[in-house]
Amino acid sequence: MTPSELTRLLARVGYLADERLALIAFLALELERPLLVEGPAGVGKTDLARALGEALSRSLVRLQCYEGLDEAKALYEWDYAKQMLYTQLLRDTVSGQTAGAATVAEAADRVAGADAAFFSRRFLVERPLLRALTSEEPVVMLIDEVDRADPEFEAFLLEILAERQVTIPELGTVRAKSAPLFVLTSNGTREMTDALRRRCLHAFVDYPPPSREQAILELRVPGLAADLAAHLAAVAARVRALELRKAPSISETIDWARALVRLGASALDPELARDTLGVLLKHEEDRAKVEGKLATVLAR
Repeated sequence: MTPSELTRLLARVGYLADERLALIAFLALELERPLLVEGPAGVGKTDLARALGEALSRSLVRLQCYEGLDEAKALYEWDYAKQMLYTQLLRDTVSGQTAGAATVAEAADRVAGADAAFFSRRFLVERPLLRALTSEEPVVMLIDEVDRADPEFEAFLLEILAERQVTIPELGTVRAKSAPLFVLTSNGTREMTDALRRRCLHAFVDYPPPSREQAILELRVPGLAADLAAHLAAVAARVRALELRKAPSISETIDWARALVRLGASALDPELARDTLGVLLKHEEDRAKVEGKLATVLAR
């Protein structure tokens, strides 16, 4: 595969990547390195992982990060309810093993070997990171919005990203059966550490120029006229240039285009734009600001 071929594969599944992004994704695959994708919210970082999975015929495993995320939710936990059930089912066996023991210590020694049985893979609940490592086929492992997790969790990721392995105290080291493609996304809510950055290739995804956003709209919105797509892309670029509380994302531009198609619109006039701004903008102060500059924003 070449970077150009990867670009075509991504386009086939609805993702239009520029040359630089396609190249760095290609290198992440070839070098088997994690890919850290940064940029504003809504520019297609998460969708890149989805598209890579589809383009490469790989399953997508997703871990949504948040404050307080820990190993039990990200990597594994023990099924204590199942362990208790097995304990009840096997209590007669345990009673037989401990029968005749003179002391509690002697009884404990007799059943000490059962620890390994109760902390085996039979009772292990795999979370996304461990599922990616134990998958027989390589997957795309999306670690979404890693900047929302605590710095301690970021440190926990380092062994997995660098060595594609993790240490589980009760089981030992678990190494990847295949080579997952790790894709980490960040919206920049906090700075990533140098240790994490060293382990990753880096890509920055920004809002596309109007010409590429027009192409995205035409690809993702069936029935959208080219002239209307061009106008919407130009309007979106002008709106993002304003000082807004939240600039509209590409997905919101796509929603706006879909709404206009459903309304049977072939052009965007001031009245229609004013009535449908709620699809594009999600804060009232942003909507008021754009309405005040509507003539400039809609100019052709």
